[in-house]
Amino acid sequence: MELRHLRYFVMVAEEKHFTRAAARLNMQQPPLSQQIRALEQELGFDLFIRHAKGVDLTVGGEVFLREARDILQRVSQGALKAARTAKGVEGRLSVGFTSSAASHPLIPRIIRRYRDLYPGVDIGLNEGNAQELTDDVSGGDVDVGILRAPVGNPKGIAYHRLLNEELVLTLPVGHRLLASKGAISLKDLADEPLILVRRPGAPGMYANFLQACRNAGFEPHVAFEVERMLTNVSLVAAGAGVSVVPASMRGFHEHSVAYRSIRDAKPRLVAPITLVCRELHQSPQVANFIALARELGAEYRKEPH
Repeated sequence: MELRHLRYFVMVAEEKHFTRAAARLNMQQPPLSQQIRALEQELGFDLFIRHAKGVDLTVGGEVFLREARDILQRVSQGALKAARTAKGVEGRLSVGFTSSAASHPLIPRIIRRYRDLYPGVDIGLNEGNAQELTDDVSGGDVDVGILRAPVGNPKGIAYHRLLNEELVLTLPVGHRLLASKGAISLKDLADEPLILVRRPGAPGMYANFLQACRNAGFEPHVAFEVERMLTNVSLVAAGAGVSVVPASMRGFHEHSVAYRSIRDAKPRLVAPITLVCRELHQSPQVANFIALARELGAEYRKEPH
């Protein structure tokens, strides 16, 4: 039994006439009658009562008509759903992000625009540090990760740099270095206890900052290492030390923490926004998300800030 047999049967049942049904099916009447006879033989019972004016459904035919219509409808819906999924219009997408990356206004903009463009895609959101997200993407548990600096170069993983932003110094309100206005020289941090995100979470920015301190002529004093950037801002607010964070995090603990630009840093201290994904076998949902993220990233870079 094939789907075409069901379509032939439904058409004859609706027309109650083989010739009219054959015309609608764009075929000859004798082959249609043969196909229906073959279907009845396969089923083991008659579907129609044949008479001079046409046909009527048997009791078994009435039941089979309901089932045939249901099957054809489900096949049609399944084909449509599969086609929409193949185009990335439906399906599922899992997105992971670090807390510091999510604090940048570009990220909610991307998520919101994606939801608007692809409302049929179910988006799952997960939080983790950069290493966790990279591992999850590599292992297939997360489709796309949004983080700051890459934490390595695992095989089969691709990185897309969406933008760079300034890395700024954060100090507790009332700190001595806030007495003067403007940017603060990196050399002035020589005796300051530093609160930084630990190496496994963000080695790129962490390593660059430590190297910049050494290039400025001093060995940095790391008082605390934390897993999340939001945690180090809270510790700064508590007076435990000073830290560096992406400029987009200005505003966190704004009544107890101040943010300043850094002077004389070599290498230049930047906080990137990076999208991580599998290099091959990307689903249409992932490909659409990457294309949108890169487009909005380019737009954001052109905007005045």
